Amino acid sequence: MSLAQAEANGVRWSAHGTGGPVTLLIPGLGATPGEARLPAVGLAGTRVVLTLPSHGESPDAPPGYFRYQTIAADVLAVADEVGATAAIGTSLGASALLAIAAAHPTRFERLALLIPAVLDQPRAVSRSTLSEQVSEAGADPLARMSEATEHALSTGDNSRLQAVVAGELPPGQDFADYVDKRVAALLRLREALTSLPAQVPVPDVRTLAEVTARVLVVSATGDPLHPEHVAKSVAAALALSRLEVLPSLIPLVTHRRELRALLADWAS
Repeated sequence: MSLAQAEANGVRWSAHGTGGPVTLLIPGLGATPGEARLPAVGLAGTRVVLTLPSHGESPDAPPGYFRYQTIAADVLAVADEVGATAAIGTSLGASALLAIAAAHPTRFERLALLIPAVLDQPRAVSRSTLSEQVSEAGADPLARMSEATEHALSTGDNSRLQAVVAGELPPGQDFADYVDKRVAALLRLREALTSLPAQVPVPDVRTLAEVTARVLVVSATGDPLHPEHVAKSVAAALALSRLEVLPSLIPLVTHRRELRALLADWAS
């Protein structure tokens, strides 16, 4: 069964499968529709895949949309409408779920937070204080991506953005198709790339102590956009959490079998 619906702000969602439990999936910034569905593969019940504005077939986001609290409010509205008792969030999606958990600690029974990027410190602060997370030029990885996106939009030349995206991937493999799709997605996300780095989803990490959900936190190794120390801080702030670190820059692409096994165990 597949059912598509649209919400305020241009948020769209599609439901797949039948029965319970109902699991909501919130993808990361710039995720393609295929990437958004990946974590749901093999899960029982109904899987509801959310598409944020400026992603996939959703319209462009209204001005000022890309605030963690705004996104979290839209995610919560969809979760309530479809009766989701569990949710899986990737990167930006994980941040939205953290914001919801902090404000509504008993809302979900289970949460999976995949490669969380930020918790209670803005990216610019958390990365600049860790020399190993900073490029040789001293630039934040997201700032490099934002600058390259601006260059592409102003000149029509995508080569710099392609190089930045490719530079975040493991060497020795052909990711040309992935890079092209990622570049196309980022070209719609100028405002998100400039506004999100200064924000945090959870201003006071102590509010997460009351969360009652069983939480799986999955991290990557060596990923400058999703540093391992953030995932460790997220897991430490949640009472019923399990942290798993997959040995890859992009585990959602390179370690799909392992990730599916972790999610199957989390869902059981």
